[in-house]
Amino acid sequence: MAGLFHGKIDAMKVIIGFGNPGNQYNFTRHNFGFLALDFYAKVHDLTFKPEPKFKADIVKDGDILFVKPQTFYNDIGMCARSIMDFYKLQPQDFLTVCDDFNLPFGQIRFRERGSAGGNNGLKSVIAHFGTDDFPRLRLGSGNDNLRQRIGDVDFVLSKFTDAERGKLPEILREIDDFVSKY
Repeated sequence: MAGLFHGKIDAMKVIIGFGNPGNQYNFTRHNFGFLALDFYAKVHDLTFKPEPKFKADIVKDGDILFVKPQTFYNDIGMCARSIMDFYKLQPQDFLTVCDDFNLPFGQIRFRERGSAGGNNGLKSVIAHFGTDDFPRLRLGSGNDNLRQRIGDVDFVLSKFTDAERGKLPEILREIDDFVSKY
């Protein structure tokens, strides 16, 4: 099966959403990045397609390649690096979109560069890029009461509460607006 895209594309940007593959992870905190990209795709009538060579689901919109890695969260850097090498891109051509349980639910923070801040997906990308000099959009998934009760590992894999799910459309529209202007 031929790949969806070939060769270098001038001025291409890559927006890579963080998450875990599999329906059991839908609407979990760790899949906030996937959720944001799925919302964007729905609003803009785009359809993700599997691209095995990158171990990702991908859709292109203009000069932006949207990527949902199908590796698990802690191995996202492998997918990102394979795309970077194939298209001859720089780390700065990537925008990573990930959850951050240290931010209150619904808060969105953009940074041009920075540390992993404890996020294993960002640690993987930093390790595979050899730098932390790439933009990231952190999506606040924090809920301190729930996190203290169940611990960090179970927390990031937990589903959003009903109250949080009710706020998701507004948050996802805000993310869509940011990505549309990126």
